[in-house]
Amino acid sequence: MAENNFRALQSANKGKTYFLLASMGLLTWLVTYAAMTYFGVGTASTMVPMAVGFALFGVWGSYYGSDKLVLTMTGAKLITREDAPELFNVIEEVVIASGLPMPKVAIVEDTAPNAFATGRDPDHALIAFTTRILDVMDRDELQGVIAHELAHVANRDTLVSAVAATTAGAIAILSDFLMRMMFFGGGRDRERHSNPLALVLSLVVLLLAPIAAIMLKSAISRKRESLADATAVSFTRNPAGLRKALEVLASDTTVVRQKSNAVAHIWIESPLDGQTVSKMFSTHPPIQERIATLRAMESLSPGDN
Repeated sequence: MAENNFRALQSANKGKTYFLLASMGLLTWLVTYAAMTYFGVGTASTMVPMAVGFALFGVWGSYYGSDKLVLTMTGAKLITREDAPELFNVIEEVVIASGLPMPKVAIVEDTAPNAFATGRDPDHALIAFTTRILDVMDRDELQGVIAHELAHVANRDTLVSAVAATTAGAIAILSDFLMRMMFFGGGRDRERHSNPLALVLSLVVLLLAPIAAIMLKSAISRKRESLADATAVSFTRNPAGLRKALEVLASDTTVVRQKSNAVAHIWIESPLDGQTVSKMFSTHPPIQERIATLRAMESLSPGDN
């Protein structure tokens, strides 16, 4: 029963992610269509390939350089087994359960409890922990955190996040470029069209597309967090460990110093949660919702506390 529940949650979150990524593709098409409607096929046909090329280059760069970039932005330092043998023992337990390769391990000197994972694939993965999280969590809680981070590695969330973020960025840049063309050089193009409604709709699409892209990117990130929680439980068979870990995080109001928007989505608890951010733009589900979901899993897992 519990195994079926975990699998159902994983499947549901994967399906929602695919739907959101497809929506991102549809939004890209709408921006392209709006440009073609306003400027004509000739102009749009030269800009769209450039935008696609830019997006692909951005995905490639962020995918292959994600670990080095994140280390720099968070101040994380690589460590070896000799530096933290007990931590490595717990990580190895989850590695064996998950069937994943052993990741690199890093530490962030910070007074807030938090952790993250990065790396372009399981063979190049890295998981990092703040010094505070190692101080405040017991073995079961830390195991839940490790399982959550390795779940991100197993689910290839770095790639999904890179695609979503870069596509959203490309849509924003393309929309801004087209809007500037409309206002400063589009007079002759407007004269070609006799349908003012189509022009107005094109303008609306270009105005709203960047906002919609950010909302989709955030929704994708939230689904990947929920998927990682479910996958973590499938690794440990102990939803109580991760649930208690999230309760520790929820009760601590300290925020990591490196709270850049660019990497907020990679932490197990978003550094931006304490700010007045609309749920639509939040990169994580509300932590109390995550705790409630894990508590419901516990009721389906006899033997867990």
